[in-house]
Amino acid sequence: MTGAESLVRTAVDGGVEVCFANPGTTEMPLVTALDSVPGMRAVLGLFEGVCTGAADGYARMRGKPAMTLLHLGPGFANGLANLHNARRANTPLVNVVGDHATWHLAADAPLTSDIAGLAGPMSRWVRANTSAETLGADTAEAIRRSLEPPGGVVTLTVPADCQWSEGGSVARVAGPSPRRPVAAATVEQVAAVLRRKQPAAMLLGGQALTRGGLEAAARVAAASGCRLLSETFSARIERGVGIPAVTRLPYFPEQAHEALAGVRTLILVGAKDPVSFFGYPGVPSRLAPAESSLEILAKVEEDVTGALEALADALGAAKPGSSATLEAPSAPTGPLTLANLGAAIAVLQPEGAIVVDEAATSGGPYGSLAAAAKPHSCLMLTGGAIGQGLPTAVGAAIACPDRRVIAFQADGSGMYTVQALWTMARESLDVTTVLCSNRAYRILQIEAARAGNVEPGPKLRGLTALEPPVLDWSALARGFGVPAVKVESADDLVKHLRRVLAERGPSLIEAVL
Repeated sequence: MTGAESLVRTAVDGGVEVCFANPGTTEMPLVTALDSVPGMRAVLGLFEGVCTGAADGYARMRGKPAMTLLHLGPGFANGLANLHNARRANTPLVNVVGDHATWHLAADAPLTSDIAGLAGPMSRWVRANTSAETLGADTAEAIRRSLEPPGGVVTLTVPADCQWSEGGSVARVAGPSPRRPVAAATVEQVAAVLRRKQPAAMLLGGQALTRGGLEAAARVAAASGCRLLSETFSARIERGVGIPAVTRLPYFPEQAHEALAGVRTLILVGAKDPVSFFGYPGVPSRLAPAESSLEILAKVEEDVTGALEALADALGAAKPGSSATLEAPSAPTGPLTLANLGAAIAVLQPEGAIVVDEAATSGGPYGSLAAAAKPHSCLMLTGGAIGQGLPTAVGAAIACPDRRVIAFQADGSGMYTVQALWTMARESLDVTTVLCSNRAYRILQIEAARAGNVEPGPKLRGLTALEPPVLDWSALARGFGVPAVKVESADDLVKHLRRVLAERGPSLIEAVL
């Protein structure tokens, strides 16, 4: 058995079912092994950022890792931005990066680089394999490390000669440690704070945003009067009719400070103490009031749902009943505004949809309507590195082929990983992309105005506008093999969105705003 075969066999036996790959010369033995060893689906991405983003989306929905197969340091570097997002999402993800043969490294060939140095900032665990005999064991350890709560990115580099050499053996993947339960004393301490009935808020993240976590949090809120907030960008949140709704912490610091104003105690549940995305003159980095106290009910790696249920019981909270039904929006008509765009998606998305939200400045109205939509999962831009949406939609669709994926995508960030459309077409994935075409990096224009630049000069306009020339997204999508239409009214958006959601396979609707 070659080292490459031992890697693939170990991964398959360890539950890894998909490899998102953009291989090169140094990975050919592994590609051969993918053919000779049954059990792993191989999916080609035309850019490494598509592979890493797809692996992120897959794991967020399946709760177990996919594998990426990347070519040396430069190929791995191409995927780093979406590994940053995966790291922030605590996503279990196994990178396999090919390297030069061990005896060739000293020659310092053109593609030689410090792969471990590149991997370190984005990985919780990095190892360089040194022999075919140990490659199975290294693979098993990589998978185990990726699954250790709360989950994380790991990177294994594999020299070419370790792949092609004989002597490999299959290793067993040890089960990860279970999530640590939260101490009863911690639960009681938080319960005592809430019994004082002083203004308090719980900031929810990670496991707290599952349906079970949200139902337990809603019990706590009903019994104590505390407010419920979610992180600004969640790895995954369950939303829709029948699921307790929480308020999303605003993005801009002034709005976030306002949302937290008056809070005497901020309770973290699977979330970190929130800070502003960027530093602004005269604006504190920490978003909670300076005079507020901080309590940690559960860290993200702990049994967050169990802690919330224990807290609800400690407060004598009633068992969850049916959540209040919100009034669903009507199918919009008339001009294509942001409000009408959000309403169309909220009205028409099917039950069980997976919404991958990278709509940026175009997504606000939809977010406020999502609680009244049919029950669905939403994946967000956890690390702020744009170019996540389309690849993450690919991974989510492969993870859950029985669920419709809606990629709610801004045009500027979509261009970072537009190659994902080709993978959608090749794999015949049920991904409907709603492309928000405002032809600008609108967030940068907003930030410029916030900084006092109300009359931007030609260079600022040139560096924040996406025209001329106009990006013809419907033509781009068709060029990648995805059927596409362009709409300029709410009526046309509703008509075409209703049609494509009833069809199989990928599609794109370019909404000109």
